[in-house]
Amino acid sequence: MSQFYWPIRVYYEDTDSGGVVYYANYLKFMERARTERLRAMGFDQEELLNDQGILFAVHSVQVDFKRPARFNDALEVTAEVSEHKRASVTFFQEVRRPGDANALCSGHVRIACIDARTFKPAPIPHFIRSELTNVC
Repeated sequence: MSQFYWPIRVYYEDTDSGGVVYYANYLKFMERARTERLRAMGFDQEELLNDQGILFAVHSVQVDFKRPARFNDALEVTAEVSEHKRASVTFFQEVRRPGDANALCSGHVRIACIDARTFKPAPIPHFIRSELTNVC
């Protein structure tokens, strides 16, 4: 699969009093892109819950903020699988303006596969792991 981009528009509610995107909202943008990346790979999270009894939950985040985005900016968010293990997947993500190679922020987000009943780590199902192998 080619590099994945998810478009985002910065709304007034995404900004702070200075008119720049509030730092925590970059995490929301990244969440949307990861969800859509999984969907593009054929994995709808609601179906995984209902059919497999699993959830993906954020385990850890490391983000570097480099330049601000502002109200009404058009942005794109990447979501690339950089590593996968038995019960986790790490995504490398960037938020940037379309056509600009310089990221506004970038980071690694590790999500854990958990059992929906117990909230304990669960192995990623084989059919997902095989697809992750193809994109990593």
